Order: sequence, then structure tokens, then C-alpha cells
Amino acid sequence: MPGADKLPPLREVIAAYGLAPKKSLGQNFLFDLNLTAKIARAAGAQESGTFYEVGPGPGGLTRALLGEGAGKVIAVERDARCLPALEEIAAAYPGRLEVVSADALELDEAAILPQGVRIAANLPYNVGTALLIKWLTVQAWPPIWASLTLMFQKEVAQRITARPGSEHYGRLSVLAQWRCTAKILFDVNRGAFVPPPSVTSSIVRLEPRQAPLAPCALTDLEKVTAAAFGQRRKMLRQSLKPLGGEALLAKAGIDPTARPEDLTIEQFAALARALA
Repeated sequence: MPGADKLPPLREVIAAYGLAPKKSLGQNFLFDLNLTAKIARAAGAQESGTFYEVGPGPGGLTRALLGEGAGKVIAVERDARCLPALEEIAAAYPGRLEVVSADALELDEAAILPQGVRIAANLPYNVGTALLIKWLTVQAWPPIWASLTLMFQKEVAQRITARPGSEHYGRLSVLAQWRCTAKILFDVNRGAFVPPPSVTSSIVRLEPRQAPLAPCALTDLEKVTAAAFGQRRKMLRQSLKPLGGEALLAKAGIDPTARPEDLTIEQFAALARALA
């Protein structure tokens, strides 16, 4: 890791620039070098290529991605306090780190990211789900990104990967697994962070399917899952009444007494096609 030798320890960088994590930005910094290296390898940094990192903060994961072999990292950070620390890393790895000062939720990523980019991030807790939905709901599919290796609160990770019949199964499960394969790679103890969050975190990896699991329009799928899981304790004939109720269910060949958590993703797609 030639660049790493030129960099001071992360704790010294944070002290030098006064980078106390901001709760309003959902910041929790990772200092554990073994852990950041493990995340970087899980994202495929050792295979070179270009990586997109959101919310790098002082750059713990950024250092690991570059140190493990990422050809280039494009890092988007909205907290201007962190930019000098990231510029130090850029200087240690010439030509391999591009820092963009912006809010990732508002950024036109297609304009700055190459095809096949891999996204790897310790996402700020307060925007993690919104960013994932942004990446899952792009119109062109397959997307420009080749994989997502992301850290979420464990509860969110369980929702992303939940199977039908699970208490965690819901709209996010259907959307994520309709367009991607998704699995939890490992959990991260709260003690690994500064400050320690109140919950355990999990690393989730998503890979886009070449085509969605079953044919239907994204907008129609979002409508039926919103209606169904909006009243998840009710039978579908009741919760889907605004969309056609029993007539819609009959058209899709689904039992009107079923509840939303009982339906497979393919059945939700059938409902979306019936709605269309």
C-alpha cells in the first residue's frame, strides 16, 4: 500500500481538522482498518476498476478501497469539513481519487460515473434507504452500476433481503429483489464506530439482474406494493380496494384473502401487470 505509508492515522486527521461526527448528517466514522479492508475486499477493490463512494467522511473506507487495489475512487461528500482530509488521500494516491463536493441524493450520477462502476459505501444512516431507492429506480435497466456493497442498520438490511412470509418482508424487499440479487455479507458491531450508533449494522451486497425477476412496469409495481403494505395486517381484497380489489386479484390469479407478506415477487409483478 504505497499511498497509505504517506498518510497519518485517521484519528490524527480527525483531531487535526476538528471532524467531530455530526448527528444531523448521520455520521459514524469507522476507524477499524481490518474492518474497512474487509468491506473493500467484499466490494471487489482487489479487482481494480472504478468505485463510487457516498459519504466518505474523513476517508476510512476510501483509504481501504485504494489500498486494496481500486483503480479509481469517485467520492461524493456533502460535509465541506471533510474535504481537506480527502484531499490528503488524493495526494497520496495521485490520479486515483476524485472528490466531488455535493449531496448524493441530488447528484446526476449518470453524468459523472462510468458504465460498470461499483458502489461501495458506509452510508449515512439518515439517507441510506433513500439512496438505495434512487439506485434501484433508475429508468434504464440494467443500470450503470455493476454492484452495490453498502452498510445499513441491520433492520434495514433485513428488510432488503427478506423473503416472503418474513416479518421484515415489505416494499423494499420486493423492489430490491425484483431488480437485484441481495444478501447480507456480515454484521458490524456498534463498537467499531465513533460515535457508536445505538444499533448493529450490516454489509449488504446487491447485484443487478439483467432483467427484472418478472415483467411489469416499475410504476405499477410501486403502486400495488404501496397499497398492499400500507395496510399489511389486512387481507389484500381490502388493502387493494382503491386499485380494483377483488377484480384486480382475480385478474392476477391471487387469493383475495391472502396478506401482502404471503405474496412472492412474481405475484406482485402479476398484480402490477393486471393493474396496467
